Amino acid sequence: MTALSCGSLVSPQAVSAHTAADGGRGTNILIVGVDSRAGLSRAEKNRLHVGGKGCNCTDVMMLVHLSEDRHRASVVSIPRDSYVEYAGTAVPPRKGKINGAFALGGGPLAVATVEKATGLRVDHYLETGFAGFERTVDNLGGATVCTDRPLKDENSGLDIGAGRHHADGNQALRYARARHVNLRPGDLGRVRRQQRLVNDLLARLTLEGALADPARTARTVHTLLKTVRTDTRTGPGDLIRIGWALGRLRADRTEFATVPIRLFDHRVPGVGSTLVWDETRAAALWEALGADRPITGDTRIQPVAENPAPTNPAAVSVRVDDATVAAALRRNGFAVTDTSASAPPVRPAGPPVIRYAPGQEEHAATLAAALPGSRTEAVPGHDAHFDVAVGAEPALVRTVTYDRNIADGAPVTGDRLRCAEAPGAAPAGRS
Repeated sequence: MTALSCGSLVSPQAVSAHTAADGGRGTNILIVGVDSRAGLSRAEKNRLHVGGKGCNCTDVMMLVHLSEDRHRASVVSIPRDSYVEYAGTAVPPRKGKINGAFALGGGPLAVATVEKATGLRVDHYLETGFAGFERTVDNLGGATVCTDRPLKDENSGLDIGAGRHHADGNQALRYARARHVNLRPGDLGRVRRQQRLVNDLLARLTLEGALADPARTARTVHTLLKTVRTDTRTGPGDLIRIGWALGRLRADRTEFATVPIRLFDHRVPGVGSTLVWDETRAAALWEALGADRPITGDTRIQPVAENPAPTNPAAVSVRVDDATVAAALRRNGFAVTDTSASAPPVRPAGPPVIRYAPGQEEHAATLAAALPGSRTEAVPGHDAHFDVAVGAEPALVRTVTYDRNIADGAPVTGDRLRCAEAPGAAPAGRS
């Protein structure tokens, strides 16, 4: 086990891990993946698909809360571009992306900044890099990755087909790092994939008995510590107790969420595009964890949306052969072309029919939510637009609610997040 030293730009006194945070109940573990190319050969960079200049910052950040009674675990992803105030003694306080705290002061400042932003005490800290993540996954026997449609990202090297796949460390790294995929680019979709990866890895280790008792958990921890660094307050005994507790949890007793976001492209001079937390909902999230309560089902964290849409209506281009329906969908935010001039003189019997190209099921679901009672029909060879043919039945248009926090980061239990079983799963492909 390697203990982390304090960063050169910040003194230990300035980032004491317990001065600013309330105690709270339960145990909080901060897990980070660091974006650094230091020490990697050209061949390793090519293999890991991490060319370019590293930022020496945190690329992944997850806060794990294990309840005091050890009957529940909550995993909260903190997006790397979150705009926060750094811990420390600077006057005025310095602000930036949360991933930059590590570049300024290493693990100690990353921990202290998370404590300052959340009001929670961090009890333990784990850190790994690109190569360490790859070896960790390989040492633990691989990981499960899944997607309901092909995913490709040239930046990370990800290239997998739809389905459930067993991945080695290199493939899992590409899956976890991808930010420019063809569907839902950006951090929220990426962190949801990371959560699914962690969830399924934990499920497999539990199923295989790797966390079944203290002795077997100790062997798993020993394997983990070959590639993962900890702080001075985290010893093997701590990790054994945590791992054994996690191994005894049912999937519906684990929770995964992402910090709710209010602004998704907040531009800050000298910092760039950042994410601004939803102050009210994020505060409710941290308060629930501090009080050792579940985060799923808490409407203060995730309000119940009326008629939620899985995708943004503005991204759905629709041709509609009825002027009234076209105008109503346009007011609802859809990109609408009115084709009523070429509508058939006699409407066919039945409700509206939505036709679209295969692979556009999520957009189709958004459009169907706005047209209750409509029928959807995937048509091979159809172009990128959606066609709505209004039938003889009255067509009702309902307002849909799109919230990226719901679509990609809402609190969910592990049994709902887990990859679906699929016979004959293939290895994850490479570019």
